[in-house]
Amino acid sequence: MDRTELAGFLRSRRERIAPADVGLPAGRRRRTPGLRREEVARLAFISVEYYTRLEQARGPNPSNEVLAGLTRALRLSDVERDHLHELAGAPRPARGPSREVRQTILDLLDRLPRTAGIVFSATYEVLAWNPLAAALLEDFSALSREERSLPRRVFLAHGRGRLYGLVEAEAFARAMANRLRVTAAKYPDDPEVRTLVADLLAGSERFAALWASHDVVAESTFSKTFEHPVVGTVTVDCDVLGISDRDQEVVLYTAAPGSPGEEALRLLSVLGTQRIG
Repeated sequence: MDRTELAGFLRSRRERIAPADVGLPAGRRRRTPGLRREEVARLAFISVEYYTRLEQARGPNPSNEVLAGLTRALRLSDVERDHLHELAGAPRPARGPSREVRQTILDLLDRLPRTAGIVFSATYEVLAWNPLAAALLEDFSALSREERSLPRRVFLAHGRGRLYGLVEAEAFARAMANRLRVTAAKYPDDPEVRTLVADLLAGSERFAALWASHDVVAESTFSKTFEHPVVGTVTVDCDVLGISDRDQEVVLYTAAPGSPGEEALRLLSVLGTQRIG
């Protein structure tokens, strides 16, 4: 463990984060840039004394749990996370698909009130969404992490019917299988990815057939149609924006001005999540 380098790295990462970046007021008595030590400690779920000792190069070897908390609190990239582990003398964590969504992406979703926006991980787990996406699809905040895994919903949740009334459900299922094959090759040692694929192969003949095709390219779909239980048929344009450094996708559903889809989205923005699963 390189205590001196670790102390300098933590201090430099702390000073680059503005209070507003983590939802804290700036205040008038900040004598140094960035967050205070006590704010980082609170965000990392460790004591202020412990964090202070780390920054003063006199702390003990931090555990993996502490390093995970610091990674989250200081908003470290994957490269910075690995560097933190190296300085702390800890083994690097298994590199799996990132589930941390950048604050700028969360802010983007909030600034799009007329667009249904949702963020997927590399395994098609729903990571973030805005109110209109919840109204169009489902209130994901009421679901467990496993229930926010769309591959599990599509291939293992028998008897639920089409996913959110999606008319192009089969094309979406193929796209998920193709993306999962790419993800499995990219993260061969990640236990969550391996478990997900194994569960799908064991529990779904449909997935097993798609997996056996070895396809890795998904068809481009520029529009989707949902049969919504409250507002009826909703046809929207679909744009996918890749977040390369997190291996995530932002999916945006919009509708042309004056179209029936725009009217349906307007109604949903008023009605909220009054839909059935």
